[in-house]
Amino acid sequence: MVLFFTIISGVTFAGINDSDKSKTIECTGIYYANSMIPQGELKLEKIVHSFAAKKFLSSYLLKEGVEEEKLNKELLKVVDIRYGKPYEEETTKECDNFIFKLISGSKDEIKKIAESGIY
Repeated sequence: MVLFFTIISGVTFAGINDSDKSKTIECTGIYYANSMIPQGELKLEKIVHSFAAKKFLSSYLLKEGVEEEKLNKELLKVVDIRYGKPYEEETTKECDNFIFKLISGSKDEIKKIAESGIY
């Protein structure tokens, strides 16, 4: 029983309000767009972080009840706006801070995904 709680306590999915859900979807789209920036224009670690964050947040939002079709549609709206534009350091940092505060354990989970090479 203790092992079960130890595994589950790594990341907390506490349920989020609509405003936080919208902001999380927006940040997921920002990470998605960042992950498409060519390596010559953006450091590899930032691209990898964006891939990992997009993967983590997509799973999180699905667990929070966002329908996959709606999620994909909303992500593509953000990507359409941001695609081809330069990386925005401040915007990405704001998303990092928001997500790390909103979702307990998210910073470590995103780091694990990035380090695993599976994104």
